Amino acid sequence: MSSILERAMPRRDVLAVLAAGMGCGPAVGRPDTLAPVTESRGMIWNAVAVDRGRVFVAGSRWTGSQGPALGLLETDGTVRPYPDTAWNGWARGAEPAGALVSVNAIHMNGRGGLWAVDTGSPDFGGDPLPGGAKLVRIDLTTDRVSRVVPLGPQIARPGSYVDDVRFRGEMAYLTDAGRPGLIVLDLRDGTARRVLDGHPSTIAPEGRAAVLDGQPVRAPDGGVLRVHVDPLELTPDESWLLYGPLTGPWSRIETRLLDDSFIPPAELGARVEPWADLPPVGGTAMDGNGDLYFTDLAEDTLKRLDRDSRITTMLRDLRLHWADAPFIGADRNIWLPVPQMDRVALFNGGQSRTRWPVQLFRLPLNRPG
Repeated sequence: MSSILERAMPRRDVLAVLAAGMGCGPAVGRPDTLAPVTESRGMIWNAVAVDRGRVFVAGSRWTGSQGPALGLLETDGTVRPYPDTAWNGWARGAEPAGALVSVNAIHMNGRGGLWAVDTGSPDFGGDPLPGGAKLVRIDLTTDRVSRVVPLGPQIARPGSYVDDVRFRGEMAYLTDAGRPGLIVLDLRDGTARRVLDGHPSTIAPEGRAAVLDGQPVRAPDGGVLRVHVDPLELTPDESWLLYGPLTGPWSRIETRLLDDSFIPPAELGARVEPWADLPPVGGTAMDGNGDLYFTDLAEDTLKRLDRDSRITTMLRDLRLHWADAPFIGADRNIWLPVPQMDRVALFNGGQSRTRWPVQLFRLPLNRPG
């Protein structure tokens, strides 16, 4: 582990990361500052976004979630389909191009739109349906779908699981956790390219398991679950893309290189650099000051990796069992959906171990962004 880090940062920073990763970092925050926002006894949320006080939640179909694929939280605690019932009305056998099949992530690009990542497959590990894999933009002013960007069969291939997205101007970067690789999408014309296909930085390494409650998470076939390149973030200056498998380690590559379609694959792969050996994470959020917040699956914690490579435990709480993709709001709260992914029936021989209700939390941050 240290050999990877030493190539990416000075040795004093390596020691800081290793020490903090073993639980030696300072702990801040109190359990009573973790405020429950809402809960459900049927829906399983693994994504959240907040815009001007409106809270959006989403969940993947394969978890067994009962409710809209993408919803808006109402003041009475109910969730209504967003943007409407039709976009959330897909059923098996129906045309997938004009509806949300299975939303794995939602993200805002700061330009008035909420983007949903549709894997295009209702089943975990299943092939995307023809026309199903796509990015869907919803205008937050009109509450209508304003754009659909298909991810065709050359991009979302058999076995693909298009996972998450980040935006830099007119460019979008996505991860494929099923067929390991990155996707570079030019939003100006909708053209997309796959890059770093099968590169070691995108493949979940053997021997690194997501361990929760003392047991490794098992895939439907009974083997240890391996999720390829999954979380990703842009540095605040947008010059680097940071990414890694769910279980780590993380790598980085310059965005100017990703955007250059003329760089040969071998040369692009040679420009990938080790970044940080983070533990298995449920999700991450990059703050405007360069702090990376992440949920440590093994420890039920929210942690922060700062610009000096120090890891701080923000909060440890059993309610954060597999907290997923956090979201930092303009109000300086970090929002934490807790889908308990390891407890869904798919990973437990068909028997759900979800401890209801599934909850969404909010935690105030004590650092300026």
